[in-house]
Amino acid sequence: MTTLGKLIPSPRALLVFEAAARRGSCGAAAREFNVTQPSVSRNIAQLELELGVRLFVRSPAGLTLTDEGQVLHRAVSEGFGRVGDALRDIAARNARQDVVELSLSTAFATHWFIPRLQAFNRDFPSVDLRFQLLSGSLRGPAGDVDLAMRPMPETDGEYHSWHFSPELVIPVASPAYLASHGPLDGDAEAVHTLLHFHDPLIDWTLFWGEAARRRSPRRSWVQFSDYAVVLQAAMNGEGIALGWLSVVSRPLAEGALVPASRRRVATGKAYHLVAPKARPLRDVVQAIRTWMSDEMTADLARIGHLLAAPDLGEV
Repeated sequence: MTTLGKLIPSPRALLVFEAAARRGSCGAAAREFNVTQPSVSRNIAQLELELGVRLFVRSPAGLTLTDEGQVLHRAVSEGFGRVGDALRDIAARNARQDVVELSLSTAFATHWFIPRLQAFNRDFPSVDLRFQLLSGSLRGPAGDVDLAMRPMPETDGEYHSWHFSPELVIPVASPAYLASHGPLDGDAEAVHTLLHFHDPLIDWTLFWGEAARRRSPRRSWVQFSDYAVVLQAAMNGEGIALGWLSVVSRPLAEGALVPASRRRVATGKAYHLVAPKARPLRDVVQAIRTWMSDEMTADLARIGHLLAAPDLGEV
């Protein structure tokens, strides 16, 4: 492939040509480059000589592109436009120097973090977020990330750890579903659809006893492999899901989900935000951890009346 350098001895001539074609005169192009008009004219004449064609028709009214000039101008304009976009993208990336990687569940990212993304960007305009998402339960080590959420004790020696949320489980549904079907512990003959996560940490029988068995005529099961989809189905009014407080605090606070039973199950465990001690704990990571904890504290304050229940179980 013939290189551009062999076709055009001076790339500057293309810049001058593009400006003259866009502005319609050598004088306007000269002012754009802060050079003299004869300098622009010489650059264009040299380019025409190298190409062996006329690019402009010159008249007292200004410059008019020839057919060959129009072909070159379209190509140069498109090329320079793409180069300009790339340069602006590089500049924007360079301006946002703090890259922070988070390890979260898809459910937490979808229903807790992403709805707050506009507020996050307002508070952290220089941060580029990277998400490492887990579709199932939050298990295993946090890995080589800046900040992760895990159900692990604060005494784990490999991580800095900060309490985020107690592990409290609440059956939840949309207001429309609850109005149509009633709560789980309401009419004994009510038929409910149970939205089931295929990798449950807590069994449905803790909330509905034998009626939650798959043999029961009082239930219809819909099973998913991603907890984020379970909750979305519940918000769409498709049935009742088990809601882990750390994920459903915002939908509960905003009324997209409501408790579907008087029963709550407290596991005695908690979710923590953790950061590997093997990595330097940057100030921006500390600030994001504090921001997330403050947001959760605000959620819990808004839904405190929903958390206390006459029927509080423990597992």
